[in-house]
Amino acid sequence: MVEELAQADDAVAACVDAAAWALPEDKLIAALDAAHRLEQRLAAVTLTLIRELDGRGTPRGQGASSTTVWLRERLRLTIPAARRLVDLAAALDTGNPGIRQALADGAITLDQARVITDTATTVQTTAGTQAADKAVGVLVDWASQFDPTHLRKLGTRILDHVAPDIADTAAQAALDAEARRATRDRHLTLSEQTDGRLRLTGTLDAETAALLRAAIDPLTAPSGPDDQRSPGQRRHDALADLCRLTLRTTELPEHGGDPAQIVITTTYDELTRQLSAGTLDTGLQLTPDTVRRLACDASILPAVLSGTGQVLDVGRQRRLITGPLRRALVLRDRGCAFPGCDRPPRWCDAHHIHHWADGGTTSLDNAVLLCGHHHRHLHHSDWTVHLGADGHPEFTPPTWLDPEQLPRRNHYHRRT
Repeated sequence: MVEELAQADDAVAACVDAAAWALPEDKLIAALDAAHRLEQRLAAVTLTLIRELDGRGTPRGQGASSTTVWLRERLRLTIPAARRLVDLAAALDTGNPGIRQALADGAITLDQARVITDTATTVQTTAGTQAADKAVGVLVDWASQFDPTHLRKLGTRILDHVAPDIADTAAQAALDAEARRATRDRHLTLSEQTDGRLRLTGTLDAETAALLRAAIDPLTAPSGPDDQRSPGQRRHDALADLCRLTLRTTELPEHGGDPAQIVITTTYDELTRQLSAGTLDTGLQLTPDTVRRLACDASILPAVLSGTGQVLDVGRQRRLITGPLRRALVLRDRGCAFPGCDRPPRWCDAHHIHHWADGGTTSLDNAVLLCGHHHRHLHHSDWTVHLGADGHPEFTPPTWLDPEQLPRRNHYHRRT
């Protein structure tokens, strides 16, 4: 298979710089159709390979917490895109073979394949295998005329065509299935931009959407006749108000032994003189005015610093890494330090590089931040960790994974 894919890669590469401008219109359209069909066929191959790797447990064997996370790192995908591939690969492997064949033939797209798979699963549950096979055939035929969104709408009444005697009963089952899909597909993505802002994208299920509207709507009204904010700006400010209200409660869970909080690092002298910007625990900076405003309603925590600005170690007088020492660890690692992991600090444990039970100290230069999965993985695998010359964690893979054992770092939390 590798040789055939290499040949296909060469053939496609030869087309990249081809003189598309020289083609007559009919040939140009034919070339577009051929490229699109090839894309779907390659997608079928990709899903087959993903399913095999998942079944063998290769991603977890290489230290990833799941196949989805491994694909994100390997193929540079987003988590939602990688998860959709893993789910569809499993569904095509265990479900109706006609869907996979249609994708391999280039007759349907990946998104249409997902719709047909979901619909066939619902029909299988309510009307049996024979009706599901008929539904797949009908939907594959319709796929040549309708996009995925329209195809999904048509799929809600597919039993009118393949099993009309139970269509009404199945309609309720379809609604239930749609509710399950809404639960499965719910997600919220926070995409960090270069200037410290976040882009929020996601899909909320109906209940969560109602909760958000109920909480945010009262805060989005104009503050008065002179309020010049746009509706989008009012919603933004309402979300900020909602977060402030939430942080003032005592019901949020702790993480790392500390209450939920915003941590900003600055110097006391420069704070009082309004000269210095502050640094969030994510590494992003705030203006001096913003730091002073936030300090009006904040606790100022003093810390003894070394010459390099690091909190001094506490030796072996205590085992747990908490308080200022953990905050220093968060400021350095910014999240799980294992290569390829994007888990934030609140999901992480502080791991002693040289175990405390073996005489290791509780100090910044003997600690690394790890999520639960990679904390367990480091304890039960041949991976090792040490601090590099610049004081940041480096992980050495086992020889079976990398014979040269080149140290690896996490790039998801790198400061810009």
